[in-house]
Amino acid sequence: MPQPLAADGLTVDELAARAGVTVRTVRFYGTRGLLPPPEIGPRRVGRYGSRHLARLALIEELRNQGMTLAGVERYLRRLPPDLHAQDLAIHRALVASWAPESAEETTREQLERRAGRPLEEDDVERLAAMGVLSRTAEPTVFEVDAGILHLGLRLLDLPVGLETIRAARQVVLGHTREAARELSRLFHAEVWEPYRLRGSEPDDDDEAMRTLSAQMQPMVVQALVTAFQRSMREELRASPREE
Repeated sequence: MPQPLAADGLTVDELAARAGVTVRTVRFYGTRGLLPPPEIGPRRVGRYGSRHLARLALIEELRNQGMTLAGVERYLRRLPPDLHAQDLAIHRALVASWAPESAEETTREQLERRAGRPLEEDDVERLAAMGVLSRTAEPTVFEVDAGILHLGLRLLDLPVGLETIRAARQVVLGHTREAARELSRLFHAEVWEPYRLRGSEPDDDDEAMRTLSAQMQPMVVQALVTAFQRSMREELRASPREE
């Protein structure tokens, strides 16, 4: 299997290709201070790393959600300056979670340009197992979930096999569905029913419920992500380590 291209030491052209944007966009974000400057290597060539790639993906997601450049600048200023690429990826995933589900057709060539390397059949199968893409009638064209494509391509660089991904996905889906079911039951019993009984008109119930749910959703998602991160840290600390 070809070795994955590390997201470090990228030229501006390689960074743009991995992020799915133009070189002009990368330079524009740099001049606005949204992207930190690259490290200058031999022959005065700028080199970008994994943090640049993750930050660029976050900026693009914020822009896709309709945020202005000024809004993006305010958002990024609130983030700690030393965030790792993984932390930036989590921020991007949270932002993307509010976008409507959408699939777009992508060719294998476009996928490989984003991945920075040729993709073998096992890579495609792993992306499919993650829910990042699905096959179409055309062997070289896929339906891709643009919101999680960036994360899926990052996972390809990890030594995680197909069966492990499938098993992990079943664990995640099972627990998240159960959590969603219990939270929905709690919402109806403890929030929605008392709210409805305080006097809303029956004709307004559906709209009121949608509004109330939309207001609570960001807090619930953030709570779930935070709780999961803390649980993972505790599990890793408790796991025996090999010397």
